[in-house]
Amino acid sequence: MLIELRIRNFAIIESLTLPLAPGFNVLSGETGAGKSIIVGALGLLLGERASADLIRTGQERATVEGVFDVSDRPALRAVLDEHGLEAEDSLIVLKREVAAGRARAWANGSSVTAAVLAQIGRQLVDLHGQHEAQSLLDPESQRAILDAFGDAAADAASVRDTFHAVSDIRREIADLDTRARDAQRRADYLRHVAKEIEEARLTEGEDARLEEEANRLENADELRALAGEALAHLSAEEQGALTRLGALERVLHQLQRLDPSLAGLQESYDAAYYALDAMARELERYQGDVDLDPQRLAQVRARRELLFDLVKKYGPALADVMQQGREARRELDLVDSSGLELRTLRERLEAGEQALGKAAAALTKRRKAAGARLARAVDEVLPDLGMPDGHLEVALRPRGEVGAEGAEDVEFLVSLNVGHDARPLARVASGGELSRVMLALKTILARLDHVPTLVFDEVDAGIGGTVGLQVSDTMRRVAASHQVFAITHLPQIAARAHHHIRVSKDAAGGVTTAGIAVLEGEARVVEIARMLGGDPDSAVSRAHARELLKSAAAPAAPPDVPRGGAGRPRRRP
Repeated sequence: MLIELRIRNFAIIESLTLPLAPGFNVLSGETGAGKSIIVGALGLLLGERASADLIRTGQERATVEGVFDVSDRPALRAVLDEHGLEAEDSLIVLKREVAAGRARAWANGSSVTAAVLAQIGRQLVDLHGQHEAQSLLDPESQRAILDAFGDAAADAASVRDTFHAVSDIRREIADLDTRARDAQRRADYLRHVAKEIEEARLTEGEDARLEEEANRLENADELRALAGEALAHLSAEEQGALTRLGALERVLHQLQRLDPSLAGLQESYDAAYYALDAMARELERYQGDVDLDPQRLAQVRARRELLFDLVKKYGPALADVMQQGREARRELDLVDSSGLELRTLRERLEAGEQALGKAAAALTKRRKAAGARLARAVDEVLPDLGMPDGHLEVALRPRGEVGAEGAEDVEFLVSLNVGHDARPLARVASGGELSRVMLALKTILARLDHVPTLVFDEVDAGIGGTVGLQVSDTMRRVAASHQVFAITHLPQIAARAHHHIRVSKDAAGGVTTAGIAVLEGEARVVEIARMLGGDPDSAVSRAHARELLKSAAAPAAPPDVPRGGAGRPRRRP
């Protein structure tokens, strides 16, 4: 549940801390005082789009922070773990900051994206206002509501997974068929390519090795002469380096005899001598190996010419030529093997389509039963919301073929007046009626809904009197299993709340700002009197307000709420 909402420099709000409690919370105040701004700030905290226009005039940034108790939300803990977050003392603090050109978000002090913030927020708060109620007009939302009510999540997931598996097989068949037809049309060309490249018997890096060999064969005379000259410098009897090193060794022996500390020079001498001796042997071997071989040179040149032609046709590199040969062979193999592969895939497709049909039929059966039950349940609630003749009908419209969502589209039809046929919700209900239909559905789905906090923004639009009392009683019943937070103008709804907060607007230093006050005792009586439309200072208006507060059907405070105050819930032992 939402324990506290902190807002700073957001629209007309300079600094505001909103304490909330379990049960039924209401927010009241004059029109334009900032009630909907508070709901907007909560929406921003839950991941809605950020804009620099939200920043209070003259300030650089706006921040919204919410403290949530998640002690009884194991599913949310799994979401937190997924993103490397954890609830500290069963609390999670979400924060959103908006500055010019950028927005940032945090969860328990760790930076997160707006998408992650929204994912967490959806587990914590379900926000419904005039705009959100419009989601009832969306067929997808209607289908989701029906499936949630009918406990059809597993059946819907089975249909969706099977449909995607069947779609994958269909794509495989289409792709294989297309490639096989293309290969068949190009078969003669592919055979030529594969034959030409395979007969060349290419090896990786062969072009570089041939170039090196050709260079050696073409310059054999010069290479032998240079090797002989280098060998002479090393091994000539009088001036060769190895000969002269013999004289050096004699001098070193004399030095070491006179000064034993120079014994280490012998090791250096030995290393130099053996290195030069090895070099001489290598040059001698090389000189013997290098030979002018016109026949081999001709072979190398012919081979290089062949590789050059292949690279020119299939290049730009020898590796590309070899790849072209492999691809040509694979395509030719496809011509021969595609028939068997297509038969196998079509058998899999047939089995998948049968499985999809069975899964969709099971989902349809569950939806039909759930639709009838949901219609009866809503019909029982609508009179309590000021629509005594209201009737909901859940229509299942068969599709031409089974899709990822099943074999039918779901459409909510309503009749709100006697003698009128049920028609699509979008063509019948006003904004206020939509909000009440949404409230009816939330009342019914409350036992299934795991989101702890429900927010209703002006769900009382277009109603009053007895209907207002009925709506408030319904919201209070929902508050038995959820934390409910409602923004209202109706005294009937405000009087039924467990926790009442008033928003007011003042001008400080020439700048408008909004503030809040938690109402108790006589202060709450005065606010209810104002909402009733009378003079809040009038004894008659206050008496009427006290009577309305007294007539609340349920106790003034729900279980677990400290008497006489809002704030944090009592800690569970």
